[in-house]
Order: sequence, then structure tokens, then C-alpha cells
Amino acid sequence: YQRRVHGNQASSLFRLLAAYRPESTKEKKERLTTLAMAEAKGAAPKTTKPKVVKFGINHVTQLVESKKAKLVVIAHDVDPIELVVWLPALCRKMDIPYCIVKGKARLGRLVYQKTATCCALTEIRTEDNSRLNQLVNNFRMMYNDSTDCNKWGQRTMGVKYNHRETKLAKALAREAKGKLL
Repeated sequence: YQRRVHGNQASSLFRLLAAYRPESTKEKKERLTTLAMAEAKGAAPKTTKPKVVKFGINHVTQLVESKKAKLVVIAHDVDPIELVVWLPALCRKMDIPYCIVKGKARLGRLVYQKTATCCALTEIRTEDNSRLNQLVNNFRMMYNDSTDCNKWGQRTMGVKYNHRETKLAKALAREAKGKLL
């Protein structure tokens, strides 16, 4: 979780996510009162499902497993890290783009919570499609298609072994030098 999204990409990502913030309690109260007033007058207004950012580790996991998520955003400072350490591998397996951003508090502010470990975009408006596609292409290149994070289990020898090998190589070089003379 050392490679995080910085600078312009982070600001454009959070601008896009801010457009899909869930409604606050005040907005919800206003919406419900206007809906109740309309129902009292006898007119049943047509409501549509809102397109908002989904958050919470369990909810995001279900969205990734069912391939409904279009972009997953993970916080880098989740404690304990074991809560989200498996999520990038799941996203790679399900071929869903993901990114790691700085600050779970920043994600939390986005969804009117104190903190949020991760969030996901599932549905977007057509006017934001090009912005999302540009971010998705960048994040796929940075995270999903990156091979440096897939180098698990590389063999590295210890200090004693390396010293013994260099000592042996020097002895063989001296011996070969002695035979040449």
C-alpha cells in the first residue's frame, strides 16, 4: 500500500466521486418531506434509484464478486491492514480496476462517515463516462496490469550464505590464477 494515487489523478478521482456522494441526512429529510407532501395531495411522484458511491468492506466485496463494481477505491491506512489486504487480489482476479488512495478519513468524508476502508462506483451518468474511462485506464496500468506486485516468494539468500559464496568464488579465482601461472 505504498503506491498511492497522487496529485491530479487523486483530485480528479475525488471530484468524480464527489458527484456521486450519497445524500446527507438533511437532504434525505427534505426529499422525504416533499415526497410525503406529494403523496398527501394524491400525486404519486415517480422516483428513480439514485446513482451513488457504495462503501463498506462487505458491500464492496459483494459488488466485486458479482462484477457490478466499475471502480474500487481502497484506503492505504486501514488498521488492521488484514481487512483490505486481499481486496486487490480479488479485484485482479475479477478484472475490476482498483486504486489505493491516501486516507481512510478522506474516503469517510466522501460518504458522510468518520472513516471508510473502501468504496466502489457501480453506476454513473453518461456525461461522466469519459472521465471514468480515463481514470480506469490509468488505474489498470498502475495497479491491475502491474507485474511488480505479483513477485511473491522470490528467493533471497541470507547474509551468511552470500558471504560463503563470495569467499568460495574468491578461492576459486585464486586457484584458477595459480594454475595459469
